[in-house]
Amino acid sequence: MVDAAVLAKLEEGYAKLAASDSKSLLKKYLTKQVFDNLKNKVTPTFKSTLLDVIQSGLENHDSGVGIYAPDAEAYTVFAELFDPIIEDYHGGFKKTDKHPAADFGDVSTFGNVDPTNEFVISTRVRCGRSLQGYPFNPCLTEAQYKEMESKVSSTLSGLEGELKGTFYPLTGMEKAVQQQLIDDHFLFKEGDRFLQAANACRYWPSGRGIYHNDKKTFLVWCNEEDHLRIISMQQGGDLGEIYRRLVTAVNEIEKRVPFSHDDRLGFLTFCPTNLGTTIRASVHIKVPKLASNKAKLEEVAAKYNLQVRGTRGEHTEAEGGVYDISNKRRMGLTEYQAVKEMYDGITELIKLEKSL
Repeated sequence: MVDAAVLAKLEEGYAKLAASDSKSLLKKYLTKQVFDNLKNKVTPTFKSTLLDVIQSGLENHDSGVGIYAPDAEAYTVFAELFDPIIEDYHGGFKKTDKHPAADFGDVSTFGNVDPTNEFVISTRVRCGRSLQGYPFNPCLTEAQYKEMESKVSSTLSGLEGELKGTFYPLTGMEKAVQQQLIDDHFLFKEGDRFLQAANACRYWPSGRGIYHNDKKTFLVWCNEEDHLRIISMQQGGDLGEIYRRLVTAVNEIEKRVPFSHDDRLGFLTFCPTNLGTTIRASVHIKVPKLASNKAKLEEVAAKYNLQVRGTRGEHTEAEGGVYDISNKRRMGLTEYQAVKEMYDGITELIKLEKSL
């Protein structure tokens, strides 16, 4: 049963959201009927309520999406709200659709998108993973955070070759190490207000940490927004090398710890925008001529399902004609196809920039 205080908070928050001019997907799909159907439900294992799911969007009316999954079961128990939001965000992934099985494809088919180093400053491919048997951030106890951190650090300490590196816990981190990680753009900060409102930052910095290899081309974030963010990156446009490194790493880690996976939704993570492949392949690219014709840039990007962001990511401007461009679709296609969309789109943008 959902207790009275939680129900009161839900009713109050819902009334405010309904009266607001919020453009969030939460407001769009949380009709009175859906709200009434779900407000008394809880997930079987971790007893998460509708409030756990929507509290971030109730507090931040300027959210784009406004909902998170407190645990893996929430995607099923609160499917009446999650499914239409997932369909809207992931370009028509319907509730009758099934995400294909994981398939990284032939990693040798990608080469360097910019062999002459004229346009692409850096490239990165990342994915999110959750450890099976643990809830997501809002339901984790401090003991679970610590337990996961020790599992993750011992798992990563077994990596060899170019993946071999060091795990740095955030708790008790030396100032010099911290500064170096900030300078390398590796260190994540405590979550923003959207994550704070979703109860995703409790016990900070307990159980959080960063791992990177000696060359600083491979890193893993532990318990930032997701249990694991696995990232492969380097200067220049050699997508082939970067993707191959990521695939090797994901396969090595999965041999040691099982991941949360759903037959219909693919890999499960905290945020519904990041399900399925959970892959985001991106480049920082300098296209000054196209930058002066933003409409053309957006048009080509849309054709390949790419997302154009400013230099420093979401909600930022492009600095010196440098954009962060990535694949937008994460569901209903394989890992290989997601990266291929980015590869083909960037190849096309470079061709266009050269012709202008």
